[in-house]
Amino acid sequence: MGPPVPATCVVLLALNAAVFPASITPEDYPADEADRTGSNDVIFDDYRGKGCVDDSGFVYKLGERFFPGHSNCPCECTEDGPVCDQPECPKIHPKCTKVEHNGCCPECKEVKNFCEYRGKTYKILEEFKPSPCEWCRCEPNNEVHCVVADCAVPECVNPVYEPEQCCPICKNGPNCFAAGTTIIPAGIEVKVDDCTICRCHTGTGGSRRSAYAGSA
Repeated sequence: MGPPVPATCVVLLALNAAVFPASITPEDYPADEADRTGSNDVIFDDYRGKGCVDDSGFVYKLGERFFPGHSNCPCECTEDGPVCDQPECPKIHPKCTKVEHNGCCPECKEVKNFCEYRGKTYKILEEFKPSPCEWCRCEPNNEVHCVVADCAVPECVNPVYEPEQCCPICKNGPNCFAAGTTIIPAGIEVKVDDCTICRCHTGTGGSRRSAYAGSA
């Protein structure tokens, strides 16, 4: 019997092939509805042709009247949107001191009932003197009416002005000039020198008053 024939062993090395998954696309995962629409977007109902929405989001039906936030005048809800009243408002009095805007038209709530004159205020029909020669009154039309005194010509050549008095006064009575600068009282004769006696003229006044001379 011959020698044994060695057995030939064939070793098969099984290579484990690495299994890689196929490319993944977003379609393989159902996206959340909020993610697809955008979580920051707010979807409002469309009320066009069905109603009107004011600034606060309140919905009004067609034909309903309401006051939108941007207007004090009433509006009516129509298929084309709000149609607001635009009345011709009356003019505000120029002396109105308090105006309210609560309604569709501004409304005067308080009219000026005083006068202003030289930085001061006076009541209606109040009389006052802004200066010694000026008398004024606050008229019902809020205007100040003043009268300035017309002083008569003083009967002396040296009148004086007293505080708080309008017209000058002759503190020493009527007088006139004689011999140039000499002042003599009216009503009496004054001897100004050995040959001249003076007396004031009557019917003249102020600095024009003078004396007439007679023989001594």
